[in-house]
Amino acid sequence: MKISEAAAASGCHLETIRYYERIGLLPKNVRRKNGYREYTDEDIQRMRFVTRGRDLGFSLDDIRSLLRLNFDSRLSCAEADRVARRHLADVQARIAELGRVAQELERTIEGCSGGSTGHCKIIGTLRGAA
Repeated sequence: MKISEAAAASGCHLETIRYYERIGLLPKNVRRKNGYREYTDEDIQRMRFVTRGRDLGFSLDDIRSLLRLNFDSRLSCAEADRVARRHLADVQARIAELGRVAQELERTIEGCSGGSTGHCKIIGTLRGAA
């Protein structure tokens, strides 16, 4: 199938497919004589795997490691577990940080008097003067 058909079948944007090919997450595909790339069902599965990994927030390096594990069923899933646990810890840390950011924003917004920008708590906080 052509790249546009592969994009539709996989849910992966056409330009993203080209990018993943450039960085080696997807193999460079054979081109037909007319210049079109040709994609297989295995390519579509790989695109879906990468897209789902990105949807879950895995880094491209993590996805590369997980792809290696996905295509060699003899390997231990301990590496996949390690990658997923590390990523979960990162997500939880980001959630905690976002909670701190939300509290600071709430505090700043509540402190705004609605007057002129010269006395605005929000603007002052962004200037570093609050």
